[in-house]
Amino acid sequence: MGLRGVSIIGIGSTPFGILEGRTLKEMATVACNEAIKDAGVERSQIQAFYIGNYIAGMILGQETIAALVVNSLGLNREIPSTKVEGACSSASIALRQGHLLVATGVYDIVLVAGVEKMTSASTEKVTQALASSIDMETEGLTGLTFPGYWALIAQRHMYEFGTTIEQLGMVSVKNHNNAVFNPRARFRDPTTLDEVMSSRLITDPLKLFDCCPVADGAAAAVLCAAEMAEDFTKKPVDIIGIAQTTGYSSLYEQAQLVTLPATVSAAKKAFEMAKLKPEDIDVVELHDCFTPAEIVDAEDLGFFEKGKGGWAVEEGITQVDGRLPINASGGLISKGHPVGATGLGQAYEIVKQLRGEHENQIKGAEIGLTHNAGGTGAVCCVNILKRR
Repeated sequence: MGLRGVSIIGIGSTPFGILEGRTLKEMATVACNEAIKDAGVERSQIQAFYIGNYIAGMILGQETIAALVVNSLGLNREIPSTKVEGACSSASIALRQGHLLVATGVYDIVLVAGVEKMTSASTEKVTQALASSIDMETEGLTGLTFPGYWALIAQRHMYEFGTTIEQLGMVSVKNHNNAVFNPRARFRDPTTLDEVMSSRLITDPLKLFDCCPVADGAAAAVLCAAEMAEDFTKKPVDIIGIAQTTGYSSLYEQAQLVTLPATVSAAKKAFEMAKLKPEDIDVVELHDCFTPAEIVDAEDLGFFEKGKGGWAVEEGITQVDGRLPINASGGLISKGHPVGATGLGQAYEIVKQLRGEHENQIKGAEIGLTHNAGGTGAVCCVNILKRR
């Protein structure tokens, strides 16, 4: 059976940050209502709902989130509602599940979302919850956390390719400066390389400014069959490539430490589906949970030769005015990382770019890519979007 085209016709998002007094349900409801309004659809037309969430059960004691949000939105209770989890890729998985339902003709209009509430819990509780995506029978027993995980990768990348601490810092400078213009970002103050380099050491070689902040937030999108999209909006954005792959649950299982195999395979599948190559992409939102992640991800996605990602940052290629703008939103480093919402937060930013509506607009952007990795690269989603 052939698949139908699928379009994004509506998007919504809360700011990402410390949203005191805003509950998980409230944030998801706000983002979904914004997406529904943006799409111009009636609530009665929505035929299914998927929502991504990672750690609400662990840190808030709240589960059955999909039904909770459906009831809050006043949607038809006869529709199926499902929560999906894939660590930091949870929202991207929700997007893919919605895409599959529309592409296969099961439904015509589907609402997808992602949400996370993190800042109301203690640092210790959040750290423990985030680390639950590490294999607790192997590396989890050693006390490995994600700053340690990415520090190991950074050290190996520096050893093999000569990547410098300054190049890592340049990722942070770029993304902090990009976030100045983004009202959805948690950190909106510009920074300098000296400030990044002198920030507190977290785990060698990563400093505080090399690490993304936790955040509260939600994002949502309305999907519909591509042939119906212009009935609702004058600016539909088509999903032309979408892939989800599985990687390793432990770092020691990987043959090498300078690549995430799940990213490589997801990128290959998404580019094949879109019938495009990396050089066709105009703007990228990728998973910069730590500064070395942006460098490694950009290489694994095929934008730069392995080992050249740090030099691409230093040469300005990934700046907003560079050949390949990466994380014009500020990325996870500055926008923040409400883990269950991040994937759709990235899609929100790319749709804004392709509509020509972004605060950090990339001139003439027609094709954008999102990359969202979960855990130790155990889950990866890559999406390619195109404006009509």
